[in-house]
Amino acid sequence: MFLALREIRAARGRFLLMGLVVMLVAALVGIVSGFTTGLGNDTVSALRALPATHVAFAPGAKSDQFNRSLVDASTVARWRERPGVEAAPLGVTIARGTTDRGLEIDMAAFGVEPGTFPAPPVRRGTGLDAARPGLVVSGKLASDGVRVGDTVTVDRLGLKLPVTGVTDDLSYGHVPAVYLPLDAWRAIRFGVPGAATAPDRLPQDVSGVALRARPGADLAGADRALGTLSLPMSKVLEAAPGYKGERVTMTSIQVFLYLIAPLIVGAFFAVWTVQRAPELALLRAIGASRRRLLSYTVLQAALVVAAGTVAGGALALATGLLLGAAVPFSLPAGTLAGTLAAVALVGLAGTCLTLRRVTTPDPLTMLGAAR
Repeated sequence: MFLALREIRAARGRFLLMGLVVMLVAALVGIVSGFTTGLGNDTVSALRALPATHVAFAPGAKSDQFNRSLVDASTVARWRERPGVEAAPLGVTIARGTTDRGLEIDMAAFGVEPGTFPAPPVRRGTGLDAARPGLVVSGKLASDGVRVGDTVTVDRLGLKLPVTGVTDDLSYGHVPAVYLPLDAWRAIRFGVPGAATAPDRLPQDVSGVALRARPGADLAGADRALGTLSLPMSKVLEAAPGYKGERVTMTSIQVFLYLIAPLIVGAFFAVWTVQRAPELALLRAIGASRRRLLSYTVLQAALVVAAGTVAGGALALATGLLLGAAVPFSLPAGTLAGTLAAVALVGLAGTCLTLRRVTTPDPLTMLGAAR
């Protein structure tokens, strides 16, 4: 411990430079993790908030199911008759609208039956009412200026819907979510611009059937009998536009950073070990054991990597606070801790490249054998 700290103090410029490099790598990994989590939440938070275990889609929809799948009313009714399953219709589509105060908004319209489990809880105002069509809007829209009591007119259709409540900050495909009764959703999904169509004249289809399956429920048998495709919620998230591609892209960046970190740390300590080979040989000559040399080198690496990683984590958090709500950034404590631990571990793994040189110095080097 004494030798390790004295050496760091004597060559503080080099160790400070190495610590700064580790800090920047850790900060970059933390920032990428924040963007990965933030983008994921901004894409699928409305689906994650759905209290369902599965969603049943039309079997022909193999991707982008919420846009391509249509399930008819009779199939929904038959799902409700299946034992061990609670089923409710669910519609999802993207729309635009304008409030009566002139605020233009994009919205991911979730059609639900009021009183069923997909209907969202409200933080302000009142929930959905089948007898009184209205909107429950995401907290994101409330932050943008949409208020309870406003009236939203859906573009091209002229459909007017009053805002009755505000729910959590939920979004789908980077678009704030709104919840409305199924008849209003069908008017948005199937309505013809410029033509008022009675609800009973519109197709009675929905995007899918939200399911809450109890243990032992035979979903595969139900799919065969009803002609649907049931997906667990982990797969349903991939139905959101762009979710899978974003995850692959951001994860690939993280993987490359994890590969870069040990190479940088390993290269630094490899050069440092070569430069202090005479000192290591002298320590061996006066009786220092290989285990002692090894522990003191690993301690140096651990101090540099730990200090740089903690500083990088603080920099990542500061970046998140600076960005605020301007971009989708989220870095929970658990995610940050896991990210920093991974950076520290791969950084320390890089020191393994130098351990052989540390444990095999020749004492004769200091006794003149190299002359």
